[in-house]
This record gives sequence, C-alpha cells and structure tokens, in this order.
Amino acid sequence: MSASSFPDPGPWPRLGYVHSPLDRAAHLRRDWEALLDRPDARLYLLGGEFVAAKPAGDALDPLFTRAETLAHGTGTPVFLGLSEGAPRFGLRFDPGRREEMETAGLFVSDLRSIATQGLLPPEHLGPLACAKALNAWHGRHRFCANCGQESGMIEGGWRRDCPGCGAQHFPRTDPVVIMLATRGDLCLMGRQAHFAPGMWSALAGFVEPGETAEEAVRREVLEEAGVKVGAVTYQTCQPWPFPMSLMIGFLAEAEGADLVIDRSELEDARWFTRHETALMLARTHPDGLFTPPPVAIAHHLIRAFVVGEDAPKG
Repeated sequence: MSASSFPDPGPWPRLGYVHSPLDRAAHLRRDWEALLDRPDARLYLLGGEFVAAKPAGDALDPLFTRAETLAHGTGTPVFLGLSEGAPRFGLRFDPGRREEMETAGLFVSDLRSIATQGLLPPEHLGPLACAKALNAWHGRHRFCANCGQESGMIEGGWRRDCPGCGAQHFPRTDPVVIMLATRGDLCLMGRQAHFAPGMWSALAGFVEPGETAEEAVRREVLEEAGVKVGAVTYQTCQPWPFPMSLMIGFLAEAEGADLVIDRSELEDARWFTRHETALMLARTHPDGLFTPPPVAIAHHLIRAFVVGEDAPKG
C-alpha cells in the first residue's frame, strides 16, 4: 500500500525543543552579572525535572523577574542568552519545595508534560531545554575529573574551572542516534519497559567513541533487534534535555526481517505495516497501539515513513 493511500495528515507538527529564540551571545558570558541586573532580565525557574510558571490571565508565564525568584530560587543562575535583546537566565529551585511553591500560587509541572501537553508557548521550550541541560551538567560535575577538587562555575555557567589543577571543564551534550529501520512497507519499532502501555517507538542508542552516527545506527539496530542495516539517511535532530542529549534522527534500510531481540535493552520489538503504523500515528489503532507524541523526534521519523517524505529539518 502506497503512502498516497492514506489521508493527508495535514501540516507537519512542530518538533519539541527546536527553533529556540535565543541568541546565545557567547561574547557576553563574562558579563553575566551585569546582565542579571538589567531591568529587562528574566529567569526561568527549574527544579530537576520540574518547571515553575506564574498565572498570566488564562495562560502561564515561565519568566520571572529577579525579585520574584528570591523566595524560591537557589544557587547561581546560568546565562542562557538574549531573547529579543533581553537577557534570559535559568535558576534552580529545590524540587522538594514544589507543594510550597504551588501553595504560593505558582504552577509547577515536569518539562515532559509541559512539552507534550502544550502548557507553555512553544518558544519557551528551547530555552528551557538549554537551562535544564546546563543545570543537570553542573549538578553532575561539581568536582574536577582530573584531580577531584571542587570546581567553580564561571562564564555564566558555560565553564567550570578547577582551582587546584587549573583544568577547564565545559558542558557536554551526549549524541544519541534514533532510527526507524524500514523494509518496503514495513518498519521496525520497539518497546522499553518504562513506556506507557501500547506505545511503540523508533530504536535509539548512544554514539560510542570513535564511531560515526551512521555506524552507530547500524550497530544499535543489529545489537537490539538482530537486523542488519544498509543505507542510512539523515532526517532531523532534536535537543533532548533528559538529561542532556542531542537526538540525531535517521531512516535506515533493513537488509533482513528476522529479529533477534536483546531483552536487556527492549521489552519487545516487531515489524509494523505502513497502514498499521498510520493508524498508530493517528491514534486510531484497533488495539490501542500508538506512537510517541509530535514533540518527540520518533514521531517525525515514523511520520516520514508513513507519508513517504523527509521530515523537516530542525
């Protein structure tokens, strides 16, 4: 069955955490304290997986003045960049104070729910992803990997310096390949144990040292599902702040159909027809099976297979 046999699904949905309005303004990072003092400076409040926002009529506003953060924020803010010329920062709060903050009239929810449910305007997702990933990196890298001494945050959070050995440490992003293997009118999807019941998705895995993204695609599909992959075609990419990854999306041509599933990696894996996949994408599958929501890059890879078009570049 060809892609033209399916109803037009309409415009491509927006991929989550992309098209950030931030000008990263790296040349201003040494002056972050002066920027924080500007009257137009605004801060995002994040506590682990949680994001805070304040009511603004019928909507929610995740941007706080410096004075508004004094009752809830902790530590040193990270400088994210400029948005329409105004400084933007990310500041941590203790997630254990969530109930207290809600009692004070704030809205607090996890970043995944905010993205998937559209609780905030999409232009905030990119800056929030940046702040979430930076805060996660600082939380995991307080001590110098070279000598073990506690390091200090400088340049608005974009570097940590060790006072003991002088080593400089920079925020890291973990490259992850995510791929939909296809074979004619079939595509390969898997399930992990933590997935919601009925959800199936593209396979994914970290790029290993000394490996290209394409090599990682072939290795991961072979390791997880026992399927050898030939041609690999890049589609799009997405920052994924859980905690600090870059998801690099591909379609991959499978050279065989027999599956040998690594149950330590996947709960299950199977081939789906294009028609069945279209029903899953539309969430009309008779067995209640479905794919990830549009905020996730997997949705866009699966849609590219169903409609026979490349996914829009992020």
